[in-house]
Amino acid sequence: MSAAFALEPVRPFRVLVADDQLDVQIALRLLLKSHGCELATASDPAEILARLRHEEFDVVLMDLNYTRDTTSGREGLETLARVRELVPGLPVVVMTAWGTLEIAVEAMRRGADDFVLKPWDNALLVDRVTQHARRRLQSEAEARRREADRRDLELARRVQASLFPGARPVSASLDYAGECLEAGAVGGDFYDFLDLGPERMGLVLADVAGKGVSAALLMASLQAFVRSRCSSVAGPDLGLRLQEVNRLFFTSTPAERYATLFIAVWDGSTRALWYANCGHTPPLLRRRSGHYETLSPTSTVLGLFEEWEPDVRHVALEPGDLLVAVSDGVTEAARPDGEEFGLAGLRAVMEGLATMPATAVPSAVVAATLGHVGSAAQDDLTTLVARVR
Repeated sequence: MSAAFALEPVRPFRVLVADDQLDVQIALRLLLKSHGCELATASDPAEILARLRHEEFDVVLMDLNYTRDTTSGREGLETLARVRELVPGLPVVVMTAWGTLEIAVEAMRRGADDFVLKPWDNALLVDRVTQHARRRLQSEAEARRREADRRDLELARRVQASLFPGARPVSASLDYAGECLEAGAVGGDFYDFLDLGPERMGLVLADVAGKGVSAALLMASLQAFVRSRCSSVAGPDLGLRLQEVNRLFFTSTPAERYATLFIAVWDGSTRALWYANCGHTPPLLRRRSGHYETLSPTSTVLGLFEEWEPDVRHVALEPGDLLVAVSDGVTEAARPDGEEFGLAGLRAVMEGLATMPATAVPSAVVAATLGHVGSAAQDDLTTLVARVR
């Protein structure tokens, strides 16, 4: 269904005809009623304003001359100003005779939307009135749609905010943190911390393709799949659990949708980090010695293939080692000249925070990224940090 068709009026146009001559009122009532309009009439300015205070109309068809002053149009112009104050945005089509055309021009200057001349041409008058009424209804429909979209977006934002970790697992061996700065009201990134038992924790960072509400809904689905399938995973079993996650995500998303994912299982008793990088931006690992390693992709993205087998690797970590994973909104943040923040920018931030608590790193990454582009976030900026104690 086209947008234009969707905005077609679903009820008759409501027209207020204002004229002090009864024969004119009757003629206009018969004419406009035959074209599907609902009419009310008013005989003087006071009745016009009284009608508008208590009833809703889509357009006013108003004469400019009344019994107080039958030629100058001053009374009609004053009434036009009052109508504008009382119901802003209500279309007003004024009527005047050929001999007082300059009054119609003055009315247009003062805010009338259109004018017709007496004696009128039936087809022209109907066209003018219905055109303005239709625009009024379309404007109201668009305003209602925007308000509904705003409410839906606000609801999605609140739901998404509730999905980020609240109570976090306690770990004696790992200092960790996460943060997501969304470019819009809702985004397609998420991070999570999974409580896998004493001194075991899951670290998750994902980026769903797309933006807006649809991406946020897919993000919520993927997060639910990860939590349900990986809530008790051991490092060596990570690949099998991810296959289940991929199968669920594949069957529940459109063919063109996918997600990148970095997921790791930390075992504090062995200080081993088992991980899979499914097409995600490589996390950086800064060793206590100052040496850097990248945890490059081990598999393709989630959701594109039903049959999919991830490669799971592991790395031994020591106290002081710092792991930082980010979404591509960080590394691909570009200045006007096209230079991206990149892993080099991330590494520079990590150098400056080598001994700082993990909680200080996400905000520093966001600040450095925004400082690089010199403007607001172009994409969601998500950072996950873990430092071995």
